[in-house]
Amino acid sequence: MIEIPKDIIDGIIKQCYDELPNEACGLLTGIGNSVYEQHPMTNIDHSPEHFSFDPQEQFTVLKKSRDTGRKIIANYHSHPATPARPSQEDIVLAFDPDITYIIVSLAEPEPVVKAFKIRDCRVEEEEIKIL
Repeated sequence: MIEIPKDIIDGIIKQCYDELPNEACGLLTGIGNSVYEQHPMTNIDHSPEHFSFDPQEQFTVLKKSRDTGRKIIANYHSHPATPARPSQEDIVLAFDPDITYIIVSLAEPEPVVKAFKIRDCRVEEEEIKIL
C-alpha cells in the first residue's frame, strides 16, 4: 500500500489535464510508503503515447530527496486515452522493482488513478490510501 495526501493526488490529476494531449509524468518522494512531495517532470517525448523524464530534472529530484532524507518511492504518468493499467512498454521499462508505478487514466469522464508494483515483468495492483 502507498499513502498519498489528497492534495498531491489532486496535483497529479491537474498536471495530467494541463499537459493534454500528451502524457504527463513525475516523481513522488517520501519515507517508507508515505508520499510527502510531488515532483512534476517534463515529458521530453512530447507524446500522447510515450513519456521520458528530463534527465537533468530527474537528477535534481534525486539529489534533493537524498539531501532531505527522503527517497523516490513512486513515479507516475498519464494515459490520456487508455485505461489505468501498465502498457507493454510500461512493463518492459519498469526497471526499479522497489518503487510504485502510478497511472492516471483520463479516458473516462472522471480520472482513474491506480498504483502497481512491477517486478520481472509481472504486474501487481497496489492499494492507494488517500490521506
